[in-house]
Amino acid sequence: MSVGAKRTLGARISALLSFICGLFGLYVGLTDRIWKLGSIGWFTGGTVLALIALFLLVDGALASQKAKG
Repeated sequence: MSVGAKRTLGARISALLSFICGLFGLYVGLTDRIWKLGSIGWFTGGTVLALIALFLLVDGALASQKAKG
């Protein structure tokens, strides 16, 4: 694997998980079921995962640029 490939893969997995958390939050909000985290908790978790994914993606891009030049 290249220098930033592991970080990019981690970013893609985190982005997928954040999307799933957002879908859970939407489901919980629409069905009025009571879950431990509630709709706000699922959306907050998805937002945190999306920020981690963004950080990993930028870090991987910077690492691959440093390796090239």
